[in-house]
Amino acid sequence: MRGKVAVVTGATRGCGRAIAVELGRLGATVYVTGRTTRTTSSPMNRAETIEGTAELVDAAGGRGVAVRCDFTSVSDVDTLRDRIAAVESGIDVLVDDVWGGDPFADFDSPYWESSLDNALTLVRNAVETHLIALHRLLPLVVRRPGGLVLEVTDGDNEDYVGAGIPYYLAKSGIRALGRALGAELAKHGCTGLSITPGFLRSEAMLDLFGVTEQTWRDAVGRTAPVDFAISESPAYVARGVAALAADPDVARFAGRTLASWTLMREYGITDVDGSRPDFGRWMSEVHQAGLDPATADPAPFR
Repeated sequence: MRGKVAVVTGATRGCGRAIAVELGRLGATVYVTGRTTRTTSSPMNRAETIEGTAELVDAAGGRGVAVRCDFTSVSDVDTLRDRIAAVESGIDVLVDDVWGGDPFADFDSPYWESSLDNALTLVRNAVETHLIALHRLLPLVVRRPGGLVLEVTDGDNEDYVGAGIPYYLAKSGIRALGRALGAELAKHGCTGLSITPGFLRSEAMLDLFGVTEQTWRDAVGRTAPVDFAISESPAYVARGVAALAADPDVARFAGRTLASWTLMREYGITDVDGSRPDFGRWMSEVHQAGLDPATADPAPFR
């Protein structure tokens, strides 16, 4: 991707950060966007910053450009668009990874007993932000054929597995956007689809379970559920995204939702430790088969 331009929304941390880094590893100029900077915090209350991500992109061999942008603000996104348009001829890869729903998610209470304000804010942060980003940035994608737009979601099918109605609505809505983009962008010689990680070992998840990327296995069955044994680092799905971006025949996936484990099988990618986690197979052959995860051997699924 040397000489090409990527934009990653929600690139402050998690798979957004990892995707920005892997696109940088291919040589891209990556616009790293999000709300948290070294001088401006966000409701996520995390230490990671967009400047930190941009520096990781540089270190990987690309060019990271940190731009603070609140995707709930149309004027912020207009400013981002104008900044890119002033110096670039277009966008080659747009990865739409805005989330910002954690402070407002209620994963335990029945929906009707939860906060309606929080539910509406979650949907705004997780869905409306994507619509705003797409409305303003897609004109820079369709300027020339070959552009790729990826919507980042959670899950590769429409099964409801809990986590609450607002969360399900948000994530299924993003999959729907991927399907629609697949059809709409094809008219302009571009490709749109959705991607999903499995059980992600994000910075926040590691902190929640009291472990690091080096010691994460210590949490399995203790501070974390046994499913954590099939977890994956953010780099896993990011390596899949890099493979998609470099694939000249990526249009064959238009409108689909591709999981990290699907990308693993398609491109032969591995996680940072050399493993190949298959969370989809774990869910199918253990949970959906009615087996007790605590007695299942995780080894065949990695």
